[in-house]
Amino acid sequence: MAFRLTRLSDLHAAGFDSVIDVRSPSEFAEDRVPGAISLPVLTDAERARVGTIYVQESPFLARKIGAALVARNAALHIEGPLAERDGGWRPLVYCWRGGQRSGSFATILGQIGWRVEVLEGGYQSYRRLVVTRLYEDPVPSQVILLDGNTGTAKTDILAALRGLGVQVIDLEGLANHRGSALGGRGLQPGQKAFESALAAEIDTLDPARPVVVEAESSKIGRLNLPPRLFAAMKAAPRIEIRAPLEARAAYLTRAYADLVGDRAALEARLDRLVRLQGRERVSDWKALAAGGRHRELAEDLIRAHYDPRYRKVRERIGSGEITTLETAALRPEDIARLAGEIAGWLSAR
Repeated sequence: MAFRLTRLSDLHAAGFDSVIDVRSPSEFAEDRVPGAISLPVLTDAERARVGTIYVQESPFLARKIGAALVARNAALHIEGPLAERDGGWRPLVYCWRGGQRSGSFATILGQIGWRVEVLEGGYQSYRRLVVTRLYEDPVPSQVILLDGNTGTAKTDILAALRGLGVQVIDLEGLANHRGSALGGRGLQPGQKAFESALAAEIDTLDPARPVVVEAESSKIGRLNLPPRLFAAMKAAPRIEIRAPLEARAAYLTRAYADLVGDRAALEARLDRLVRLQGRERVSDWKALAAGGRHRELAEDLIRAHYDPRYRKVRERIGSGEITTLETAALRPEDIARLAGEIAGWLSAR
């Protein structure tokens, strides 16, 4: 039986027990339907081998060899990850186009008695919905921009707003990047995977309520924001957080505790600034890090690097209506207070 996806939220509403991606591991790693598990019926090497035989020798021979490989891998999955599934299990299976790989695996699962369905059009049908949502449809909710110079705790304020029931999208969280030269958190997702996560968030928005997002440039690390969302952000009303330099430096020292505790990683990140700031200044910053003077380092980074660059970004993208919130400190209680003020401001609009 084929399952047709007409909008991204259909998948959640359908209530499948599992979503199974039978594509090769490299295809799965690039992007997948949210929540899918990887049970490949062909490995990357097997897929390449079957494709080569199909082109260079014979489609019939390729299908015969492919069928044997699919059956062998399906048996491993049934005896392994699927061994404890009961008779009422209802999975959705998909491959690249909803063709032979998913159809073959679904046939085997169906013969066992499981209530299996195949995603019509496969991953490609899902990807088309993501592209439509991000690149063709308007953002469904009014965007409100949470702005403020580096170190004004915008990410923590977003989290506090979410806890108060405000619609938010944490772009830096989805991108696994804190949006600055020192902001990497490890491996970022690929562009398609980032877009899948972002589309899922946008698809659940209530159009009657605004959504708060953090002010960003058009890129977060190496990932690009979709043009429609970025245009909505540029035109959005802004809530700007302002705090003294000392408070911002103290916050950054806490927020970047992972780097503060890893001198080698911190120095490697500082090296990325040589092109912009010169070797002498970066050497001075490394000396501050080596001496454990992280608060001073944060203050100098804000003064010499972050604030000037932030001003240039603001000038380039312009600004809509601005509401300013002042705070003397950025402790947890201050962040909670700011979130409450923003939530109240949103309710009064």
